[in-house]
Amino acid sequence: MTRLLTLRGAALAVALGAALTLGGALVFEHGLGYVPCKLCLTERVPYYAAAPLALIAALLPPRPARFLLGLVALVLIYGAGLGVYHAGAEWGFWPGPNDCGGGSGAGPADVADFLKKLETVRPVDCTAAAWRFLGLSLAGWNAVIAAGLGFLAAAAALVAQPSRGPHQPGR
Repeated sequence: MTRLLTLRGAALAVALGAALTLGGALVFEHGLGYVPCKLCLTERVPYYAAAPLALIAALLPPRPARFLLGLVALVLIYGAGLGVYHAGAEWGFWPGPNDCGGGSGAGPADVADFLKKLETVRPVDCTAAAWRFLGLSLAGWNAVIAAGLGFLAAAAALVAQPSRGPHQPGR
């Protein structure tokens, strides 16, 4: 049991979780056609930071690895806060941002195409959930995943056992 949570294992699990979460967001966007709003895109930023930082932490000695995983924990807990804010705006608990709209896709080829596209395109609304599973929107699931990964990184930074390799005598 004491060997269950190692610094290297936790760091790799956080990196993998962050990468899979980003991959899932990209599948929803590019594979299933869900256009992300401004908040959706902002919620990805902590994962973009956490995945490589956690990978680096997996390669470092215990003291800097703990520091880096602590930083990753803070970044992911911030990401969870973004998810809670977004999900709360979707449920109408508080207002969303005034400037929410966004998305992806290729721009029009010329001005005539642009004007025609303006007639049919609606900006993505941060307060409308495009998809729900088990009662949670993508923003809600983001909050759950980011919090879980953040707490894993924090636990590893605070209590995890160092991974003992052939050249590591201990802490």
